[in-house]
Amino acid sequence: MAAANLNSSEPTSCSLRSRLNNLFSTRTGPKTYKTSLPPPSEKRLQASRHEAPFDLNFDAKHVSGGEKTVLYLAYGSNLCHETFQGKRGIRPLSQINVVVPSLRLTFDLPGIPYLEPCFSNSGLRNRGQRNDNAPSRKEPLLVTTDYHKDRWKKGLVGVVYEVTMADYTHIIATEGGGTGYKDVLVDCYPLHDEHVVPEEPTSQPFRAHTLFAPAQGTSFPRRPDPSYAQPSARYLKLITNGAEEHSLPQDYKDYLYSIRPFTITTRRQRLGQIIFSSIWMPLFLLIITLQEVFQDENGKSPGWLAAFANAIMKGAWISYDGLFKKLFGDGERTIEEEEDDDDEEKQRLFK
Repeated sequence: MAAANLNSSEPTSCSLRSRLNNLFSTRTGPKTYKTSLPPPSEKRLQASRHEAPFDLNFDAKHVSGGEKTVLYLAYGSNLCHETFQGKRGIRPLSQINVVVPSLRLTFDLPGIPYLEPCFSNSGLRNRGQRNDNAPSRKEPLLVTTDYHKDRWKKGLVGVVYEVTMADYTHIIATEGGGTGYKDVLVDCYPLHDEHVVPEEPTSQPFRAHTLFAPAQGTSFPRRPDPSYAQPSARYLKLITNGAEEHSLPQDYKDYLYSIRPFTITTRRQRLGQIIFSSIWMPLFLLIITLQEVFQDENGKSPGWLAAFANAIMKGAWISYDGLFKKLFGDGERTIEEEEDDDDEEKQRLFK
């Protein structure tokens, strides 16, 4: 199975392009969406069991014009029509809800401080863990350092879209131009109107493609504590909207709604957000523009551009850790009111 090819001690990663695509539109999609699509045919699902991972250096022009389709596993913001079909302009042919027992949902992908502290990601799942502590939407949210984003212990819940090869090429482009990625196949188990995600699914599995950046040797920035940052309310809403649109199981939606978003609560944080954005956002926008200009027909960016993009992202986080966090407060996590009481004292330290 594809998951066996991944480093089990580290989560998988994603690229700057993918992160910025959660903020900016890169392609105009249809103005109206199909609210529902049929599932892939049984013949197509059976054929997936004999597929092999793609070489991301493949020449898309030789296959994109034919009838070949790709079963692509989506999760996170790609569940949402607004993101997947709107901003990314993907037009799925069919779709099916699934659970992937070998993978887990995480929120450990560094984003942009003060704006989008982290994004969803996936990593190998410890199948010995149970979901006994999963919260309910009716459960009171106690004030603790647990922001609930790591409480889901079951398999990764998502949607497998059947897309054309041309659209899959565009997905590769919007996920970073294929730089540092490999295409892998994972076993997916269909969910048939279940209200609760099964710990051990019994439906007949098929295989779907997804993109992974191996942890070893990656140049993407890593945060010291992957459980520290909170996703933004805007980003969480994309995921919960997608979960509602696809009628995912209720216990999974309960988990998503229980996650506490990052919220700016102090004037210092707000000022830090403004200054940080004015410095770094023009560079991020420049990278997106350059990637759209220089990517090849397969959606891949040249090596020099990938290195430049990674350097910009690293520089942004270095400036945050070394300066912005000290001067303007936390840009990854909500500051509680009692922490705000010490603002004046902290400011005096830098005079």
